[in-house]
Amino acid sequence: MEPVNTDVAEDARTAADPAGAGSAGAESDAAESDAAESDAAETADATTLGEILLAVEELWPESLAEEWDEVGLVAGHPSAEVNRIMFAVDPTLDVIEEAIEWGADLLITHHPLLLKGVTSVAATTAKGKAVHRLIESGTGLLTVHTNGDSAVGGVSDVLADALGLQDVVPLTPAPNGLPEEGIGRVGDLEDVMTLGDFAARVFGILPSVAGGVRVSGDKDGLVRRVAVCGGAGDSLFNEVRASNADLFVTADLRHHPASEARENAVNDRPYLIDVSHFASEWLWLPAAAEALGNVLSDQGHDVEIRVSTTNSDPWDFILTPGGD
Repeated sequence: MEPVNTDVAEDARTAADPAGAGSAGAESDAAESDAAESDAAETADATTLGEILLAVEELWPESLAEEWDEVGLVAGHPSAEVNRIMFAVDPTLDVIEEAIEWGADLLITHHPLLLKGVTSVAATTAKGKAVHRLIESGTGLLTVHTNGDSAVGGVSDVLADALGLQDVVPLTPAPNGLPEEGIGRVGDLEDVMTLGDFAARVFGILPSVAGGVRVSGDKDGLVRRVAVCGGAGDSLFNEVRASNADLFVTADLRHHPASEARENAVNDRPYLIDVSHFASEWLWLPAAAEALGNVLSDQGHDVEIRVSTTNSDPWDFILTPGGD
């Protein structure tokens, strides 16, 4: 059978029944119009990056960020459509690849990609490669750093809640925030615990990383008032002492600040617990994802949100002498 010439067939139908052809044409035009209206409606209903930025500002205002910090949108156009968002601690290349593979339109990280000034984003460096990969894949990047630390429900709030602290207040109140906003938190345990038992609690709530948990103090010493700071907190020792905390839980404790804090301890307090920087801040991600999801849902947006499964802690293994 010879192939049908569709142009000839259409001409024949038009000649035989002009009214019918006109009706078919009208139906076709109507269908096209309906399709166009449907596409327009879908576009109107689509969530934009700009709308996500407004929701993020509601939860973690940029005004709460420390003066030295760099937060906000790093890559992405406010008019871009966002259907999937991934949360992570670090904007490493592995995390970016995970986000792209999943199909994320936006990656929200706690740590900034470009905290210090740069003069080039050429793909000859890791940060340059990250910028190129994000832009080439159409994936936005947003940083929520110290504004995410300071805000209600932020990093230290989540850490304090996970450790069972009550009557929590900031260690350093935010100059531009509410009384309950600021860096670090301090609160009380419902019941007194030994330092060893509390250290075990800390170990139990954190994701598994090579560094584990380091403790300074009498294992059988009693603690009730506990100060916490997700991430590096060794600049807060004065505030910790002023809060009368029995114990300070934070990350990245350097030798000299930790040693001086122990030398200046009163009645051997505050004790110290040093944890992984990554681990202490990872706890915030599920809570942050849920909070943003709730705000977007309340605003009528349908966006899928996921927490990265990439462990961006820089350490792979650790050697110890063993023993208790």
